[in-house]
Formats: sequence, structure tokens, C-alpha cells
Amino acid sequence: MFNSAYGTTSQDQVPSNRLKDQPIGERPRERLIERGAAALSAAELIAILVRTGLRGTNALDIGKQLVQKFGSLGAIARASVDDLQCIRGIGRDKAVTLVAAFTLGSKIAEELQRESPILDTPEAVACLLREQNRVKDVETFQILLVNTRRRLIRVEQVSQGTLDTILVHPREVFKSAIAARAAAIVLVHNHPSGDPTPSEADIKVTRDLIRVGQLMKIEVLDHVILGSPTVDRPKDFSSLRELGYFYQ
Repeated sequence: MFNSAYGTTSQDQVPSNRLKDQPIGERPRERLIERGAAALSAAELIAILVRTGLRGTNALDIGKQLVQKFGSLGAIARASVDDLQCIRGIGRDKAVTLVAAFTLGSKIAEELQRESPILDTPEAVACLLREQNRVKDVETFQILLVNTRRRLIRVEQVSQGTLDTILVHPREVFKSAIAARAAAIVLVHNHPSGDPTPSEADIKVTRDLIRVGQLMKIEVLDHVILGSPTVDRPKDFSSLRELGYFYQ
């Protein structure tokens, strides 16, 4: 039906929601090419993977819905193919694509571990383990075995606990270090709450392991706790050595 005043159809008066009809500066693919992937939001990156939307809902809208539904990239990374399909517009093929993309990111993090980085700062430790620990929803205690030059030998998982509790025994910690002939170790665990502030239990475990390490002639270099950044706390990890607990 034509509008008698303007001679246009009612469909012509409805703005298009398709990404290809949006200004170039608002399209995720073009923004990635122009500014780089790091400049894009999580929803925009997901939109690129999703590729297409539905009538009235474009791929970016679907990306935003996915982030809002799951709350974080870590939660999306842990989601199954069936879980992802709860979002309208994400069918089996798109869900499989998302699972594959997040798993690929995890494998890249694992590959970086095998390249024997130098772990001489807490920042280097956090960079190495940040991504794979971000998707864990329970506390996981790990040790980094390093040689005399502070190069990584390998990462060992010692224990995995409930949401707020981990059980760490010195025997399990130093058994792997002795077998690998490590010169030193770095203790690492995550706080699923996101707050990397050490608890009293974290401090006690650290001091106990330092004493055992002195007896075993295997130095405990640091204990790094991984969390998540916030606007008020952009640093997503803490170092018990930097906080002074190694000197008390």
C-alpha cells in the first residue's frame, strides 16, 4: 500500500537493521580491519563469528544478547553447544563455530606454555596462565617449574577445589619439582570470585611451602593469584612477594 502523502510504501519507512546497511564505522568486520581486533568489544567479535542474524536482529544484536545472557567471556567459553543454542539466532552450526573459536584460544594459551618463556616477574606469570584460568569456575592450584634461568619447564596442576577452598599438600607440590629437577617453583591459583586479594589461607599455604622449599633446596619464587579486572581494580592478579609476605 502506498502512502498517499509521500508516495512511498510502508516498508520503505522502516530503517534496515542489517549490518551491511549500517555505516562502515559501525560494522564489526570493517572496524577490525581499520582498528585491529583488540579495539572491538566481545559482542562485536562474536558477531564476526556468528556472521548473520535473523529478521529484525542482526549478528551484533545476537552477540550482545549472548554476552548479557552468560555474563562473561569465561562463561561463554565454558558453555556447550546446547547451552549456546538458548539464544535465538544461534543454531547448531553457529554454536559449533563459537565452541571451536574459544577452544582454539585455549589451545593457543597451552601452546605458549610450551615455548619456555622466562618467568621472572608476576606479570609474566599472569600473562602465561591468565586465559586458561579465566574460564575455571573452581579454585585450581598450579605450580610452574622453572630452571636456573627462570625458564619454564612445565606447568603442573596440584589440586582443584570447591569454589573457595583448595587443598594443597607440600608432598604433591615438590614431588613434580624434584622429578623435573626444577631449580625453583612459582605457585599460582585462581580466585573465581575475580578478587585476587590473598586470603589468610593463601598466606599460610605460601609460608608453609616456602619453609619446605628451603629444606628441599627448591626456591619458591612467588605465589601469584589470578582474578578478573574491574573499573576500580584494573590489575587482575596479585603477587604475595610484591605484597611483602615473603619477607615476614
